[in-house]
Amino acid sequence: MSTFTLKMEIADNRHFNGTLSPLFSVEEAEKARNFHKQVEGYQPTPLQPLDNLAKSIGVGKVLVKDESQRFDLCAFKMLGGAYAIARLLCQEYNIDINDFSFDKLKTDIKEPMTFATATDGNHGRGVAWAANQLGQGAVVYMPKGAAQERVDNIRKLGAECIVTDMNYDDTVRLAIKTADENGWKVVQDTAWEGYTEIPTWIMQGYTTLVAEAVDQMAEMNIEKPTHVLLQAGVGALAGGALGYLTNKYGANGIKSIILEPEQADCIYRSGISEQGEMVNVDGDLDTIMVGLACGEPNPIGWPVLRDCATQFVSCQDKVAALGMRVLGNPLGNDPRVVSGESGAVGAGFLVAVDSHPNRDAFYQQMGLDKDSVILVINTEGDTDPVHYREVVWEGKHAI
Repeated sequence: MSTFTLKMEIADNRHFNGTLSPLFSVEEAEKARNFHKQVEGYQPTPLQPLDNLAKSIGVGKVLVKDESQRFDLCAFKMLGGAYAIARLLCQEYNIDINDFSFDKLKTDIKEPMTFATATDGNHGRGVAWAANQLGQGAVVYMPKGAAQERVDNIRKLGAECIVTDMNYDDTVRLAIKTADENGWKVVQDTAWEGYTEIPTWIMQGYTTLVAEAVDQMAEMNIEKPTHVLLQAGVGALAGGALGYLTNKYGANGIKSIILEPEQADCIYRSGISEQGEMVNVDGDLDTIMVGLACGEPNPIGWPVLRDCATQFVSCQDKVAALGMRVLGNPLGNDPRVVSGESGAVGAGFLVAVDSHPNRDAFYQQMGLDKDSVILVINTEGDTDPVHYREVVWEGKHAI
């Protein structure tokens, strides 16, 4: 393969202390997973072994958890939104989450409810889907520049979808304000003072996908991954997934690399801060990785990442575009994975590092070698099909 340089800042986590979070224990993950198993159409998404890619880049295994096949929603986000709404309704109607039933709750709900959220697309679609399943209302706010396909997918589920002229974080604030004025329930995947319970449930819902992956690795006779690559927006998925994996294997039992776009790298900047404090990023947050275009860390997820992540990475959009092409055009008989912009950054990062002039130094820094077993999360499929074709067919954001 060619040697080329893409912009990637890789920083070791100097704040690592290995403190585990009880919020994302194996027991809490099992509770969420048992709920998801009750949802009609549930089945674990594939864990795809890319053995030819692994051989090409000189590692033992590359395993891609393919969330593009999560129900018919093409992304992992419903795992969090649906679980949070279920927990919220169980709290409202004094029901044990272990006894939750969509059909039963439909008949028990006397007063119609409306759930509100802000989203780049996938989280809002998950909230709209859960509300639709329960015959309830949903109002979804999206930041400026939202792809029409993502808007249409939300509206098809019966939700009201409003595209603002603001960035993601300001759109969150608008959703909160409007929900408060109208008496709606906010289901948001980030936290703030006085609002922590629902985002915690959302993050616990996300642990289902890594719990599935652990079982799938066992079926492949793989004891555990040595590395996990986790993309971060506010850090909800990254925090929940890493929280579970470190509870499962120990904080020193797995190396974790947290990936962000350079235009919205609040987690990376927090990671290199003097005291490990949360650092916000403002402006347009203009990145093709729209699911990661968030400028303010989730205060529930950030302590997990600060205490247990191995490295933080800020990278340019071309890394994600490379990943879309790598996964969509596999080597040899490796399975094809359709991955959107936010889903592909992990695979793109691996190939970009392998092709970099400083490859050996990067591999040493991250502890990558011929025995490494790398878990990559493809968080979404082609949720914006037009842009997917522009990247994969037309070479947009080419090297």
